Amino acid sequence: MTKKAHQHFKSITFTGTKPGLRLIVLGAVHGNETCGTQAIFRVINEMETGLMPVVAGSVTFVPITNPLAYALKQRMGERNLNRNLNPNSQPGNYEDYVANWLCPLLAQHDVLLDLHSFHTPGKPFALIGPLNNTGTLEPFQHAAEEESLVARLGVHLIVDGWLDTYSRGVTLRLANKHGYPNHAQLHNLDTKYGVGTTEYMRSQGGWAMTLECGQHDDPEAPQVAYQAIHNTLAHLALIDYPAPKVVDGLKSLRILEVIDKTSSEDNFSKAWKNFDVTYAGDLIGTRKDGTPVIAEHEAILLFPNPKAEAGNEWFYLAKLVERFR
Repeated sequence: MTKKAHQHFKSITFTGTKPGLRLIVLGAVHGNETCGTQAIFRVINEMETGLMPVVAGSVTFVPITNPLAYALKQRMGERNLNRNLNPNSQPGNYEDYVANWLCPLLAQHDVLLDLHSFHTPGKPFALIGPLNNTGTLEPFQHAAEEESLVARLGVHLIVDGWLDTYSRGVTLRLANKHGYPNHAQLHNLDTKYGVGTTEYMRSQGGWAMTLECGQHDDPEAPQVAYQAIHNTLAHLALIDYPAPKVVDGLKSLRILEVIDKTSSEDNFSKAWKNFDVTYAGDLIGTRKDGTPVIAEHEAILLFPNPKAEAGNEWFYLAKLVERFR
């Protein structure tokens, strides 16, 4: 049988004797991002052996959210699970089946912590949702709760503006899709394509954050993930531990722009890292046809992905904001 045929879904829940919030923690939404998986198994062991009992509310752990991608040791099985995440009445690929299991599970909870890692070297950081708003793209009323928790995860860098920027990027894709060599294969032309686990959680009335724990192979990343789980459990009072303190020196970034690859042969001018600063006039990269990609203004680079496919995100640009004072 194929690896795909063997993949089933698994979660484990611990429930306290007192009422409280319902937390869910995800690992390996992308199969090659395993720091969260390692940290989750460590915490499960502590709970099962009585070292860290849940006293209130509940916590559900999903150590391996995308079993096929995990078995293949790659980012995705048949598509990116963390895009266009919604139940699908006519599943056409493996990740659609994951979504049909995962989305109802998320909706049963109040809070989500999703643990990830990234391609290039850089410091850990967290992504949170928008400010409170009643707009149509991502209406939200739990900004204060997200801000309070993310300030205690253990990282200094906080990023927002994901879905709003992604929506603007889709508008550009729609305008330029015939410029892509494989435009017929572009299926990421819906503003809701940017919806992943955290965005779906917010759409169901909950609140959520993604923690990027470091580079994929960073030996410190599993500890970053573990400390974040521990701090989250303590902050939400699910375990009887001292409440974690706010991290000193928090910095907040807002994503402004997403730049796609138009060809797999587009190349960076150097090995850019997360949070590198670009200045007006800097050469960021070069398109396959020789067109230079020049920074129009000072910005901070996020998620530079030299291995991105044509029509997908190549890098993001962000700026410092004063969301945390």
